[in-house]
Amino acid sequence: MGKIIAIANQKGGVGKTTTAINLAASLAILEKKVLIVDADPQANASSGLNIDVTNLKTTIYECLVNGDTASQAIIHTDMDNLDVLPSHIDLVGAEVEMIKIENREYLLKNLLKPVKDNYDYIIIDCSPSLGLITINCLTAADSVIIPVQAEYYALEGISKLLNTIKIIKSRLNTALEIEGFLLTMYDSRLKLANQVYGEVKQYFGAMVFETVIQRNIKLSESPSHGIPVILYDADSRGAQNHIQLAQEIIKKNTK
Repeated sequence: MGKIIAIANQKGGVGKTTTAINLAASLAILEKKVLIVDADPQANASSGLNIDVTNLKTTIYECLVNGDTASQAIIHTDMDNLDVLPSHIDLVGAEVEMIKIENREYLLKNLLKPVKDNYDYIIIDCSPSLGLITINCLTAADSVIIPVQAEYYALEGISKLLNTIKIIKSRLNTALEIEGFLLTMYDSRLKLANQVYGEVKQYFGAMVFETVIQRNIKLSESPSHGIPVILYDADSRGAQNHIQLAQEIIKKNTK
């Protein structure tokens, strides 16, 4: 049975989508069957894998609002072992439409249930908010990765996210765990980045991934080519960091 991992932080620009695409691609390279669920209306995880979201008949929006199945929406990517449940800008309005649906917090969980066994890992790219869609993501997930940017105000808002996770754990998903805190956009030459890393380790200890995602130009360039960094430049620091992260997650989940 596949493990569902949400990547969440309501603070924008912390590397959620970059992590989702490149972690999923790295797991696929390591011969794990992976599905990315793009739950962000910006649809960057979809376009970052060369999917033209403007011409799709069925996306996560139709699944959540109209009751279409995940199988109708899932697209195979150019990579072996990697599929995508794509998003669309229409998802912006989904929260309003979902309010009238019974058990609305469980829509994504129920959507993924029939396909969960087809994958080793399902990676959910959450939107940068704590609205109903993100609540659905955390209710559907087995665990959550929290990306933390190695910059000033890095820990701002994390307490709010942790409180949301605590509420969801108590009311909607008792099995939800924190997979780990992931330091992103790290530059070891900067004193501030090292201070932030020290703070994160001090607060969260063993819950912080050993892998750190370093600032890397290839990592920034690859989405514009519609491919993960592992296909854009396998020798780059960005590619190697995400392979290490994937290996760390596989090791943690095979104990």
